[in-house]
Amino acid sequence: MPDNYNLQSIKQRYGIVGRSEKLDQALSRALRVSKTELTVLIYGESGVGKEVFSKIIHDQSVRKHNNFIAINCGAIPEGTINSELFGHEKGSFTSATGERKGYFETVNGGTIFLDEVGEMPLDTQAYLLRVLETGEFIRVGSSQVLKTDVRVIAATNVDLKDKVARGKFREDLFYRLNTVPINIPPLRERKDDIFLLFRRFVIDFAERYRSKPIQLEEKAKILLEAYAWPGNIRELKNLAEQSSVLTDSDFLTAEDLVSIKPELLRRNLPAIAKFSADDDGMTEREMLFNVLFEMKKEVSDLKKFVLELVAINDLKVPSKGEMRALSEPISFPSQGPDHTSAIYSDSYGDELDRNEALSSIIIDEVNRRNRESEEAQEFEENLCLEDNEIQLIKKALNKHRGRRKDAALELGISERTLYRKIKQYDIDQ
Repeated sequence: MPDNYNLQSIKQRYGIVGRSEKLDQALSRALRVSKTELTVLIYGESGVGKEVFSKIIHDQSVRKHNNFIAINCGAIPEGTINSELFGHEKGSFTSATGERKGYFETVNGGTIFLDEVGEMPLDTQAYLLRVLETGEFIRVGSSQVLKTDVRVIAATNVDLKDKVARGKFREDLFYRLNTVPINIPPLRERKDDIFLLFRRFVIDFAERYRSKPIQLEEKAKILLEAYAWPGNIRELKNLAEQSSVLTDSDFLTAEDLVSIKPELLRRNLPAIAKFSADDDGMTEREMLFNVLFEMKKEVSDLKKFVLELVAINDLKVPSKGEMRALSEPISFPSQGPDHTSAIYSDSYGDELDRNEALSSIIIDEVNRRNRESEEAQEFEENLCLEDNEIQLIKKALNKHRGRRKDAALELGISERTLYRKIKQYDIDQ
């Protein structure tokens, strides 16, 4: 297995940033298989860097001095992909004005990287299978069998087994390509690497645009780590460039990042069913915010109830440090003199701070959007406030047994105003 020094040198050479264990495992497997002639199938979502891994395998192989070519199978039209890969003879089809060598002929002795191999047409899959098994191919419009010595590295961002089950991909080709699978982890599984990558990108863009690298506050870092990053490294790089170009300040807050990329507030919450236009015109986003508003109200009610219990029973409220100590498992096993326990406590506290900060960011954004929607919902909100005001006045009067002066003091209004509202709402005392 490649040592850590070798891994680090490879990362520096190819600009790979990260210390994730899954990333190191994928890189170690790529280095080990590079010394062989085995076919490799790289799995990974769009934007994780599959082509970089294919270049590493080629550059560390005995073919490193020969040609390397990357081909996106999904970008070549179905009618021309056979000609592109295997070549054609003059007159084999309408636009074939002369003979043409395909990639398997021109890259003889080198490596071909077939990206998005799952998009390859079925007839092309049959030709590719023959190349992998015998090294033979035939140009389009020819009957002459040609030989090639090419190493194939394939990559996919879809489930090929599912395509095989649906008859969209040949099963024999799948097993031929899948000799050595390499799984590149998505960015959401490399949370500790997200800020490292972002910092690397902003430094690169600062050098390019001759500006000062931007800095992030702690809440902004938490936002980056909490986002799912469906576009992976490519999406993170785009955000780093936008932040470097579109902002005037060198220090970005969480609000600044949200203004550039509102999707950062998206959380991995349970999915909400989509509603049609007949469902009171409510969209999925509106349903989500309604749920958040209700949750915020319930939390506020619970907090008020707890504070009332504390006040009535003259209880002591524990500090955050004491709460953390109570939250730790009592029977957590120790691996040394308080060593493991101390590590657990620190990591637990960091996670608690992280969750509290992220919750604060989301609640602040919900409050902001709620304020923006108040003008459009003024009539409905006024009715709601009136009902709440009546209930609060009744509660205050009941609590102080009808004493208006004490009830007014509790509500934070004058006794005269309270008397006027009692008359206005016709509240029984």
